Amino acid sequence: MNRGRFAPSPTGELHAGSLVAAIASWLDAKATQGEWWVRIEDVDGPRCMDGAAASILQQLACCGLHSQGEVAYQSHRHLRYQEALDQLIAKDLVYPCACTRKEIEDQQAALGLSLARHQAAVYPGTCRHGLNGKDARAWRFNVAKFSALRGTAVVDWHDRRLGAQSQNVLEDVGDFVLKRADGLWAYQLAVVVDDAAQGITHVVRGEDLADNTARQYLLQEALGFEHPHYLHTHLVLGANGEKLSKQNGAKALDLSSPQAVRRALQSAASALGLSNFAAIADGSTSLEDTLTFWTQEWSKKYTPVSH
Repeated sequence: MNRGRFAPSPTGELHAGSLVAAIASWLDAKATQGEWWVRIEDVDGPRCMDGAAASILQQLACCGLHSQGEVAYQSHRHLRYQEALDQLIAKDLVYPCACTRKEIEDQQAALGLSLARHQAAVYPGTCRHGLNGKDARAWRFNVAKFSALRGTAVVDWHDRRLGAQSQNVLEDVGDFVLKRADGLWAYQLAVVVDDAAQGITHVVRGEDLADNTARQYLLQEALGFEHPHYLHTHLVLGANGEKLSKQNGAKALDLSSPQAVRRALQSAASALGLSNFAAIADGSTSLEDTLTFWTQEWSKKYTPVSH
């Protein structure tokens, strides 16, 4: 059976952009009579807000979206992440790193490389062969070594909306972090371990996360996991043209009345290129029938695939 998921970070309540991701993943699962699970990505504890996870689940319920499996919390799964890291250590595919972010950026600047806004510096492999007397700060995946084992650093994958994708992870990213200097688990490792543990077959998420997919492919291969099917949706943009987010002034969804819920759902559906279902606006159709209508439309727009 196909299984999708929605994995919000509880740094605040859902906003218009996060509802688009929730609806898209739900429709994709239902288009194949599959399951839709919710996972709370609270591994970065300092950024999480008290009560946000409960609020998110309540907001989803208001929109008729309910997890079919037990809601998972990353904060409860540290042992699984450590087990995965230990597997990679045993395979000699990770190494400790002593570099700070500034040191990495300085190394890149010395090479004459500039960074686009919001782009992370490509890690040059400084600690790949030892710490040179420095204290370890983080753990990195050895892309260079694993690429040599698999014959290439290039990862080719297919996105169900964007089409054929390709990235040379060694050149474009470098050896990436799995456990951070502050002791917290990095997104790349946590999401790969969680998707595999929960049997996720279809990942539907925002287009801003497409760049992560190649790194996750490498980790899936290194850990012996299957690759899910991926679909990256259009982003909802803020007034400044950047992705709508809590850091970009996104307001919490207004779901205070049935009418407000209908407006929020219609806005999310429109952002996904689905029809303006007039019957939802005037309340002449049920929430369940509205979601069924959009599920059928989604199925025609994105041909369902079986794992």
